[in-house]
Amino acid sequence: MNNNNSTTLLHRFLHWEANRPDAIYLTQPVAGQVHEYSWRQVGDQARRMATYLAALQLPAGSSIAILGKNSAHWIMADLAIWMAGHVSVPLYPTMNADTLRYIVDHADIRLLFLGRMEPGSSIQQMLPAEVPVIALPLAPEGDYRQWEEVCAANDPLQDILLPDPDQLATIIYTSGTTGTPKGVMHSFGSMHAYASLAGGDFIQLGPDDRLLSYLPLAHAAERSSVESNSLCHGVQVFFNDTLETFTQDLCRARPSMFISMPRLWTKFYQAICTRLPAEQQALLASPCEAGAALRKQVLVMLGLDCTRIAFTGSAPLPLEIVNWYRNLGLELLEVYGMSENFCYSHYSRPGQVRVGYVGQALPGVRCRLSEDGEVLVDCATRMLGYYRQPALTAESMTADGYFKTGDRGVLDEEGRLKITGRVKELFKTDKGKYVAPVPIENRIAHRWVEAVCVTGPGQPAPFALLMLSPEGRDSLADTHARHQLQCELDTLRERLNLDLEAHERLGYVVVVNDLWSIENGFLTPTLKIKRDVIESRYLGQAGQWLASGRTVIFE
Repeated sequence: MNNNNSTTLLHRFLHWEANRPDAIYLTQPVAGQVHEYSWRQVGDQARRMATYLAALQLPAGSSIAILGKNSAHWIMADLAIWMAGHVSVPLYPTMNADTLRYIVDHADIRLLFLGRMEPGSSIQQMLPAEVPVIALPLAPEGDYRQWEEVCAANDPLQDILLPDPDQLATIIYTSGTTGTPKGVMHSFGSMHAYASLAGGDFIQLGPDDRLLSYLPLAHAAERSSVESNSLCHGVQVFFNDTLETFTQDLCRARPSMFISMPRLWTKFYQAICTRLPAEQQALLASPCEAGAALRKQVLVMLGLDCTRIAFTGSAPLPLEIVNWYRNLGLELLEVYGMSENFCYSHYSRPGQVRVGYVGQALPGVRCRLSEDGEVLVDCATRMLGYYRQPALTAESMTADGYFKTGDRGVLDEEGRLKITGRVKELFKTDKGKYVAPVPIENRIAHRWVEAVCVTGPGQPAPFALLMLSPEGRDSLADTHARHQLQCELDTLRERLNLDLEAHERLGYVVVVNDLWSIENGFLTPTLKIKRDVIESRYLGQAGQWLASGRTVIFE
């Protein structure tokens, strides 16, 4: 099975370990201190752990889980699993007990690496007693075998069985906005193909580049953009310590490539708007020398002054915010993809951005639309299938091998793709007319609105649920500010309705009390709204909201 002429991420790691042994690969902040690991040091620890895993004599290709927040040792554990000939199964540290139990059973997990957790996490009480646990450095205290202890007791593995490209490398369980998680199987070939196509040919990453790792490594977005790109192209990776140190960690990394979700780009924008007085905000848009200096200062404040390429994905970003960043000199490029295609299949090109479109297919990616407008994709990064679900795998593919994304879209004359919603996301009002919520949500932009859900099945008209930013929520205590927000939201609703079809027009908007988060299940780990959870929480109040006759409602 072994083919030494194959190229996989493990091959690429061995290349950097041999050719840049003393260059720093991973930079981990810990309680105000910074720990750095060279390619040689990463290799030494991963090889020692691989020796231990090999000695367990598990069946080849056994599933080994990594549960924890991003860290240097998360990547070392992944490398050790591969070096020992096994399959890594990344798990979200925010998952609940039922999901954890399901994945452990479904994937037949043989061993689990436990990593960093949020303070107060109850995940340790959920760990199945029958699964051996090895604690990574920074893991919560417990009666587990320790990474350092295992490494100290084992010599580095020298005879690494290099995998074939078509060999299973990882099973990524989808966070999912609905339903039971599906185990997306990716080969060594699909993981390397993404890094080669996107990070190499398109972005042109190299050893002088820097990345910040903060989105969950259990998700294909971070696994592809950070882990795979760093291993393939020798890029240095910096890790985020805590939410409170995010700005400090970002300024330390000063990444040359940065990818984020609309919610974080919005938070950056809101933070700057809050910090700068009105006259300075006006100066940001001025072409004068003082305006240019302030724009550069803002990028330094954000830690993005060295960022030569910046991406936004997962959901569209309002035009107002896109233009704000472009005015700063940061051309945000939209991207699109799914876990099944190892994340991104489409990228906007610098200088070819069309706002609202997610760009063109990467080289080697084939995209077309079905008769009903569903986006179909075929590429070298496509999954092997859903783990132990052959019927679902077959259902997700066309007869000629294209993956059915479940997204509806349109293509322009340049081949740029615009996502217009989910195939199954349409809802019908009581007038019998279908409404696509996503395009409406994408047009609701306000400095204090952090997340939006447009809904209204069976109602006379759609309505929008709005979750405010912390600053917006705090402002509600002031009567004048509350009234001002009410007027602004009503004006926003009226302007939006002017451009919508009659059956799409919003009857009212609701400012919700709840804070939608990953922890309470309203958001996925990549900060997408869970529409079914949100609708089950709020739709029961739609009747009384409608009866109130108000167009802006504070829950």
